[in-house]
Amino acid sequence: MSGGPERPLRAVLLAALLQAGATTAWADARLAGIFGDHMVLQRGMPIAVWGRAAPGETVQVQFRHSRARAVADADGRWALRLPAAPAGGPHTLTLQAGNRITLQDVLVGEVWLCAGQSNMEWPLRLTHDADQALAEADLPQLRHVAIAHRASVQAQADGPPARWQASTPATAGDFSAVGFHFARALQRALGVPVGLVHAAWGGTHLETWLPRDAALADAGLAPWVLGLPASDALYPAWATAQGWAAVQRWQPGLQPQPADSNAWADPALDDTAWQTLAVPGPWEAQGLPGFDGTLWLRRSVELDAAQAAGAATLHLGAVDDCDETWVNGQRVGGFCGWDVPRHHTVPAGVLQPGRNTLAVKVTDTGGAGGPHGDPAALQLETAAGTVALAGRWRARPAAPLQRESPHANDAPTLAFNGLLQPLLPLRLGGVLWYQGESNVPRAARHAQALRRLITGWRQQWGQPALPFLQVQLASYLPLAHNSLAGSAWAELREAQALALDLPHTGMAVAIDVGDADDIHPRNKRAVGERLARLALRQVFGRPVVAQGPVLHSLQHRGAVLALRYRRAGGALALRAGSGPALQGFAVAGADGRFHAAQARLAGQWVLLRQPQVPRPVAVRYGWVDNAGEANLVNAAGLPAAPMRSDHWPLTTAGRGFTP
Repeated sequence: MSGGPERPLRAVLLAALLQAGATTAWADARLAGIFGDHMVLQRGMPIAVWGRAAPGETVQVQFRHSRARAVADADGRWALRLPAAPAGGPHTLTLQAGNRITLQDVLVGEVWLCAGQSNMEWPLRLTHDADQALAEADLPQLRHVAIAHRASVQAQADGPPARWQASTPATAGDFSAVGFHFARALQRALGVPVGLVHAAWGGTHLETWLPRDAALADAGLAPWVLGLPASDALYPAWATAQGWAAVQRWQPGLQPQPADSNAWADPALDDTAWQTLAVPGPWEAQGLPGFDGTLWLRRSVELDAAQAAGAATLHLGAVDDCDETWVNGQRVGGFCGWDVPRHHTVPAGVLQPGRNTLAVKVTDTGGAGGPHGDPAALQLETAAGTVALAGRWRARPAAPLQRESPHANDAPTLAFNGLLQPLLPLRLGGVLWYQGESNVPRAARHAQALRRLITGWRQQWGQPALPFLQVQLASYLPLAHNSLAGSAWAELREAQALALDLPHTGMAVAIDVGDADDIHPRNKRAVGERLARLALRQVFGRPVVAQGPVLHSLQHRGAVLALRYRRAGGALALRAGSGPALQGFAVAGADGRFHAAQARLAGQWVLLRQPQVPRPVAVRYGWVDNAGEANLVNAAGLPAAPMRSDHWPLTTAGRGFTP
């Protein structure tokens, strides 16, 4: 899986530096920011070294028994390469020009990029078994470097100096937890140093990680990229103009609210000319795509004397990202946290019989904006019962978000430009990718976007066979909210699996380690170790079981659907501790209505029956938001991935990218 021709390394070096553009010359020669003490270089591949110096200055680099020279060009850029080296170390790497730099404790081994959003970013110290993992973290040949968050409209030639750290109980707590467990398992099996280049960013969309060429190849994304300003310096004014353009398209003629004014919380305000929005629901899907900033929501409720008496609790569900909330002109609470439900106490005496005015000032800092989630969660809880609040609310944007610099989710390519472009000359052993939660609303387009990302990264790195191992989304949201009628989360998981038609890819299934109440499940050990299994089998050819049961064929036997699974890791089984019954399967007849199926194991077969579906034509497994009850595994305990046999329309079809 790691074989195949490589684009010439010098061409990669020059292309990366030229694409990034010129910058100021340097008085002293220096190495690119990714270089530092304790770093790991990829074994078995030519070693790229690059940086800055005074124009025309000669730079010499020595590593192990090899040395090479380069001359800085007119913009102060220089790049060279050294011969491939076997795993080992520690070594020193020395730069000699008008000044001298010596890097200590440099190892050669496996270098893997850890990218994606917050579940890849999640630190080891915040996992379930953190105490045990940290106690075992004295691993001097496991190294980690965190790449600082930076978004840019321009491809960046370099990043700020990064700090490589060797794993110890004192340092590993801030490592990517998934990356740590992957690296530890890999190191135990291979006996070589492992370096993790951690470039994840919580909440980011896949589209922001696309290289420019890959984004331009997508007709839905190209306008976003082509519409960006020419430089980061022009970005603040451009972003403000874009925000107001979105507002004017929604309601022409609106003017900004004075800064820091809360006058729109006044219950006497006449809001009859305001537009309305469905609450809960992101405003981007209701005519305000691309608007990040502050928007007010107002509505009135009628209460009788019993309901108005005493204190009450205002439940708003989760609000993306920040809220300030008033009842009858009195502020009752507010804070930031896009996934945290709001429960604001309304003191006694604030409510009154008759008309009561609720006002919520929402500030969205990126991505979706506004209250979201279960409509039943929006209610005013009084001593005399609850009042439902879901429905149409009056709405008016106050002002776009003022940005001094780009945020990754503002447009496609911005995270790639800022975080990954500076790393392109660095040779990699592979990529670990854990992302998708932010793309769930447009899951139907995710498979194509993910293929573009994988192919685009391989082209940019000049490694056509670069291994790409991803994590399928874990189970999330309350089981009570699952519906067999459709699931955007299931559609995203399917999209991730569809991208496996590209060579040198693999996927770790994680539906059994999710958390209904937290989008950040804490069991990162299982995820990292499953990725390591994939790498050991697919990249290094080790005879380990790396995946759960995979559907091979389907037979219609009258009222029974028979599913035959490929033998992968031994006999089919039920997940330990999941109960005596096989769960997670649903069948449908020609009407397309799915019903939970009665399922039993018969060797390598799963037999399904449902009395309400006498002639089943389709089957789905784990096809819900929270697939945690789906419990088909193999003898190694690895779960089967969610799947469907039908090709009926997806619930997310037709939804495209919005920032």
